[in-house]
Amino acid sequence: MTHPLPQRAAIVATARESIERGSRSFAAASKLFDPVTRERAWLLYAWCRACDDVADGQDHGHGMTLVADAPERVAALRAATARAFAGEQVGDPAFDALRIVAAETRLPRAFADDMIDGFQLDADDWRPRSEADLYRYCYHVAGVVGCMMAVVMGVDPSDDATLDRACDLGLAFQLANIARDIEEDDRVGRCYLPVEWLVEMDIPPGQHMKPPFRSRLAVLARRLADRAEAHAESARAGTPALPFRSAWAVLAAAGIYGDIARKVAAAGEHGWNHRATTSAAEKLGWIARSLGQAARRATLYPPTPRDPALWTRPRGERPANPTG
Repeated sequence: MTHPLPQRAAIVATARESIERGSRSFAAASKLFDPVTRERAWLLYAWCRACDDVADGQDHGHGMTLVADAPERVAALRAATARAFAGEQVGDPAFDALRIVAAETRLPRAFADDMIDGFQLDADDWRPRSEADLYRYCYHVAGVVGCMMAVVMGVDPSDDATLDRACDLGLAFQLANIARDIEEDDRVGRCYLPVEWLVEMDIPPGQHMKPPFRSRLAVLARRLADRAEAHAESARAGTPALPFRSAWAVLAAAGIYGDIARKVAAAGEHGWNHRATTSAAEKLGWIARSLGQAARRATLYPPTPRDPALWTRPRGERPANPTG
């Protein structure tokens, strides 16, 4: 007996549940999109969330654990993603969500492959040595998601200038994540702070969470927050290229997520006593504030060249080694 394939509406409903469980911040911002873009954003999020959960042995971004078969998990993600882009029915709601959104937009497969390269870095127990390494990692796990979201919003995949701004937003989010999750990452043996930064602060390898080094760690958290804000500001300058409701969602997300990095930085050496979050009232405040910003985005963010000092995503052919 054959079972009917799940309808698009059912996959969208599952994707909506995924974003509501996985990220209240993104769920709140996604509601500002027009209905078509909103559903496609949910579909893309579902795939991103599922990949992250499989790679890190977690449930909707919570309870990260050490996994013994990380390379095999990443290989499985690659295979299922390839099937989705080939238009095959994968049988997993998250990958069928990717199949749908890839078919409905001009989503380049190279972007999806770039993201999985980020999970490969974690599977290989990779660590950033330099700030450039840190940015490359942030691109693979988040900056490229910004690029994919831009395509979902209707940006042409060849519009490098707008995609660079979208990448900036993803970089800002990931830098905030790294600042917030330093303690959580340390519990599973990970550290995304560049080795050169730790050497600069005279923090011995693997000791950054120890009490004697918390004040020095707070300096690095502030640095991450400052880098995140610089990229978020650059991302805001890309919103005039977006439809009004998409710009509203982007500006709201930038404010909501930016609060996370700001809170960690403001807490100093106590920044990891509790996981930094934004309250419902704070989210609503940013949604209201960003409405005005979106309405005046052409005036607030006039056309100016992107700051050449900011790290820029790779162009052209994907590198054989994403760390190089």
